Amino acid sequence: MQFILTAYLRRKKTVIVNKLSKLFERLYAHQPDFIQELPRSGSDRVYYRIGYQGDSFIGSYNPHPAENRAFEVFARFFKKAGLNVPSVLMHDSEQNCMILQDLGDRSLFSLLQSSGLSEHVKNIYRQVVADLFDFQVAGSKGLDYKVCYPRDAFDRRSMMWDLNYFKYYFLRLSGTPFDEQLLENDFEILVEFLLKNNADYFLYRDFQSRNIMIHNDMPWYIDFQGGRKGPLQYDLASLLFDAKAALPTAFREELLNHYIEKASSTPSFDKAKFLKSFYGFVLIRILQALGTYGFRGYYEQKTHFLQSIPFAMKNLQWLEENTEIPIHIPALREVLHTIANNPELASFGFVPEKLTCTIYSFSYKKGIPYDRTGNGGGYVFDCRALPNPGRLDAYKTLTGKDSEVIEYLEKEHAVHSFIEHTTALVEQSIEEYKRRGFSHLQISYGCTGGQHRSVYSAEQLFTRLQDHEDVDFRIIHREQPQL
Repeated sequence: MQFILTAYLRRKKTVIVNKLSKLFERLYAHQPDFIQELPRSGSDRVYYRIGYQGDSFIGSYNPHPAENRAFEVFARFFKKAGLNVPSVLMHDSEQNCMILQDLGDRSLFSLLQSSGLSEHVKNIYRQVVADLFDFQVAGSKGLDYKVCYPRDAFDRRSMMWDLNYFKYYFLRLSGTPFDEQLLENDFEILVEFLLKNNADYFLYRDFQSRNIMIHNDMPWYIDFQGGRKGPLQYDLASLLFDAKAALPTAFREELLNHYIEKASSTPSFDKAKFLKSFYGFVLIRILQALGTYGFRGYYEQKTHFLQSIPFAMKNLQWLEENTEIPIHIPALREVLHTIANNPELASFGFVPEKLTCTIYSFSYKKGIPYDRTGNGGGYVFDCRALPNPGRLDAYKTLTGKDSEVIEYLEKEHAVHSFIEHTTALVEQSIEEYKRRGFSHLQISYGCTGGQHRSVYSAEQLFTRLQDHEDVDFRIIHREQPQL
């Protein structure tokens, strides 16, 4: 199956390269010297660097024609307005391909990572904040919002999409408990509060440091194809609370004031009203980002997205401790408090100095525990072949940690053999993982309900491995959170 998938992806890549090569030849009457695929992001869009006689260009392929059309219209509009966006050199709508100006490889995020928050980087951020307001105002003067994809306004429906995206792809998949009806009620209250703002500006939608390129030492702007009509606050919230950028609070406040100072030059700008709902927009943006991390990380199993979760959690904690959104949303606040204080979510992206061994018990009815570390190795042991105390009334309310269940299972030779063999396999891996400097090993014991046999087996392994003092052992009974 893997071979078939690999062959399919290779053929698909060849088809895209051929399309871009032909499009480039139509534009410049020459075959390119090379076409090199660039690192992929989370979307369906793919980008290639195209070289010809020392010059370079960007070729893009996106299977969604409406999104391509939105990008082209927006790019030409903002270019005409004097804003730094890439030139669209040619667009073949039938082949879903474009040739674009090459802005290089350095984003604001990569500059921040390599240089830190130097005065030079701070000056670029100040310029970006000023440019943002220019984008928003320019978009309110003649931009064709009919081409927007997938929606032409950040309206009630668009907001509810984001909130439900958070609910189903983050809360559900991370196992965070919530009352669906009460949470839905609070979503409605939050949306109603946010809708009270003027929404006649251009909303970039994903205005964050990875979508800002540094070209000729100036910020240039990409990935605005999801833009639509909306309020001023959302894009500024996206930039200032960009998860992995982790801007210090004092500098966020400075940039907020810098933006307000520029926006105040417009007579219609109401500072008090802007600030009243600003942190509400910060909240909905963080929730949208968490939904994306959940979808890409849990659902699509692109583990690097999960590594952004702790940064978003820190933003939620800051929001909870330092701001007051003037609406009553108790169910949502309870969920946010649960997320912000979840140690498992906070551990994503953490690389320990020594080997960490995580032992799970689980129910096969709810699926095998997902390895969030990205290691992809480890063991899954099936306990369903062992005698099942859960079939007997005397044990139904007990778990594999209760003495009665332990006594029942330890009478069985099959259980002893199973524990001995699985422990031996894990011991072998621990020694090899330590020798090779690996950081994570995951072991999962599963049974029908995740209550008796799997809990017992996980506890037995955890106890037997304690002699390894140079290994950090963690045990999680997924279906028994009280244990």
